[in-house]
Amino acid sequence: MEYSGITGQATLSSPLPPTLRGLCFPAQASAAAASSIRTTSAVRLSLALSRRCLRSPIAVSGSPCSGPWRRRKERYGAMAVAALLRRRVLSPTPAVSSCSPADYIRCLVSNSDLHLMVHSSGLRFQRGYHSSGKFDLTDLTHPHMWYPKAREKKRNVFLHVGPTNSGKTHNALKRLEASSSGVYCGPLRLLAREVAQRLNKVNVPCSLITGQERDEVEGAKHSSVTVEMADVSTEYQCAVIDEIQMVGCRSRGFSFTRALLGLCSDELHVCGDPAAVPLIKKILEATGDVVTVQYYERLSPLVPLKSPLGSFSNIKAGDCLVTFSRRDIYKLKKRIETAGKHLCSVVYGSLPPETRTKQATMFNDDNSDLNVLVASDAIGMGLNLNISRIIFSTMKKFDGFGFRDLTISEIKQIAGRAGRYGSKFPIGEVTCLDAGDLPLLHSSLNSPSPIIKRAGLFPTFDLLSLYSRLHGTDFFQPILERFLDKAKLSPDFFISDCEDMLKVAAIVDDMPLGLYDKYLFCLR
Repeated sequence: MEYSGITGQATLSSPLPPTLRGLCFPAQASAAAASSIRTTSAVRLSLALSRRCLRSPIAVSGSPCSGPWRRRKERYGAMAVAALLRRRVLSPTPAVSSCSPADYIRCLVSNSDLHLMVHSSGLRFQRGYHSSGKFDLTDLTHPHMWYPKAREKKRNVFLHVGPTNSGKTHNALKRLEASSSGVYCGPLRLLAREVAQRLNKVNVPCSLITGQERDEVEGAKHSSVTVEMADVSTEYQCAVIDEIQMVGCRSRGFSFTRALLGLCSDELHVCGDPAAVPLIKKILEATGDVVTVQYYERLSPLVPLKSPLGSFSNIKAGDCLVTFSRRDIYKLKKRIETAGKHLCSVVYGSLPPETRTKQATMFNDDNSDLNVLVASDAIGMGLNLNISRIIFSTMKKFDGFGFRDLTISEIKQIAGRAGRYGSKFPIGEVTCLDAGDLPLLHSSLNSPSPIIKRAGLFPTFDLLSLYSRLHGTDFFQPILERFLDKAKLSPDFFISDCEDMLKVAAIVDDMPLGLYDKYLFCLR
């Protein structure tokens, strides 16, 4: 077998080995599916299991390289492959059950499933994943190889980068509207809903899929999803990833990395902050994709005010007060409405989808009495809101570990929502509630965003599933903890923060769930 230790790719050149023909399948498997695998003559697989590829001596620790030992190891390896193929037929895992048998075998090879199974049965390849001939499942240095379907394409990747209100996402969505099939991947449920409504409004049937809701439109070839729900097993003509700078987020960055590397589309439009461009281009070097960068300028002016708001009596219609906890959102809402001048809409990430949509719609409606918005930093993620002035109630936020100052990117992202192009507020303004916060606001708006140096990463289910099989346990928490502790990364990636995942894993381990369901619970 031709196998590259650099990329992990295998050349499928020889016939299916005799040891894999006439496989027996469980009664639960459909006859058609079983027959499909048994009779797939197009599958060209060179394995160490095939005698044709075993002409050279095989190193088996503590055993001879020929005779009954050799035949026994071949049988064990063939049984392992048969088990994997049966898993393909029966598995509820979308990534496993949706592909053809031929594609599945290729996927197994590129993910080194077969290499692991053969190695665990005692065989070692003449040329393995590493120079030692042993495959290390915790080696995450080539994450682009986790998505063989996307690697079969030479994607045209367009980076749309610029400040907020520059039209970058609008241009990407226009291309999505014109495509025969496509997917939009956004950071927020409210944003995904907004895009789905936009496409349906222009007679492009579009389904909405988030972690909380599924609104599937019959016959739709387009979908709008939160990035964690991106389907990397489906082929699209066009795909859009919004707010790509979140690839550097400690908790959610891995989802953006997965979408960037795994989406199988002819065109991939990636929108976000210019600070992400060097890293994205470097990551995509390994994929062989064609990358084009298009820079945008802001379409409407943004004016940082020299004086703070000072008093809530200075609130006016079109203002948006930004804070970073649900409790503070309702405190500010109560103080503003108690003054008797204005009524407030509220928007934050954990609001139910219908409520968020209704609140945003009422704020944008000129005939509504709700003419002031109190919101979290969720408004910084591309929501189309008619905001005249952004007012920071604080410049600190709790990030799960402690309170910290807002970053330059966060300040720019939120402040830029004032004065949306084409709205009734052509000029945006930004200030703070307290005078002491103004220096940080002004310095951040006048500084370039720091370059993003690393992207988040998290192992796929197939890797963790094989790792659990290797250690003979279905308890997810110890497997996840051990895997992450031993994981090896390239300098361009980091393992996303997994503290909450490990807590969830410890809880779901006590429930009667399969490993895949436990994995999904931890990701969401």
